[in-house]
Amino acid sequence: MKELEGRVAVVTGAASGIGRALAERFAVEKMKVVLADVEEEPLRKAASEMEALGADVISVRADVSRYPEVAALAATAREAFGGVHVLCNNAGVSGRLAPVWSQTDKDWDWVLGVNFFGVLNGIRAFVPMMVEQAAEGHVVNVASIAGLISLPNMGGYNVSKHAVVTLSETLHHELALVGAKVKVSVVCPGFVNTRICESDRNRSPDLPKTEPGVEKPAGEEPAGEQPADPWAEGFRQAVASGLPPELIAHKVMEAIVEEKFWVLTHPELKGAVKRRMSDVLEDKNPVFVPWF
Repeated sequence: MKELEGRVAVVTGAASGIGRALAERFAVEKMKVVLADVEEEPLRKAASEMEALGADVISVRADVSRYPEVAALAATAREAFGGVHVLCNNAGVSGRLAPVWSQTDKDWDWVLGVNFFGVLNGIRAFVPMMVEQAAEGHVVNVASIAGLISLPNMGGYNVSKHAVVTLSETLHHELALVGAKVKVSVVCPGFVNTRICESDRNRSPDLPKTEPGVEKPAGEEPAGEQPADPWAEGFRQAVASGLPPELIAHKVMEAIVEEKFWVLTHPELKGAVKRRMSDVLEDKNPVFVPWF
């Protein structure tokens, strides 16, 4: 996309982090922006602050894991601005940092519901409209470097982000096959200074950390949680010292303008991706090399 002024962008997870940075960058380009998030008060605050700076924005509270709410978001965007040209499926959660065997059904439902189905719901609700418009458009799916390599104690997150990567590739091919003017980018960042380690603040009461048959006695952590703690602390520190979200937004903007599919924001991690791909092609067993 070369013409951005006056176009409409929808950003999920827009109340903070990468989503907020994306929304602000689109506003700088004089785009109309629809901010969506599950956190209502921070969402209103973000919209209010952007409006004060002259941005043309609206905000919609939406849980991306629920298709009816995403469909309603699409309808609201179309009613307010006449269509959508850029869709950023950004909302995501970290999941519980623990071994795969200790993750509960609710843990899997939560992280896959937001990270994978949130992206899928965005595609289902918005892409038909974007194709129908017969205008230039762009879908940005925020995955992670964890969509290209596999980190321990992050099973749910890894699975969800790998799914987003292949979903994005599939969508890219399908849009090309029908001759659509809509392009796709998948963003695979490393550590970014966001509140992702505080994802539990948005965990639905319907998806508690423990469930019948797996809960431990009062005062004890779920099985496997303690061995993951030192690693989890390193993860939290790496996030705290990660890149600023504004830099990720800049890279995304470049990808939209240049119609780039892959957006790897941390060049230093390409070596880990290359090593993983080489292991696949050379039939080697995976080896985890800590990089934080």
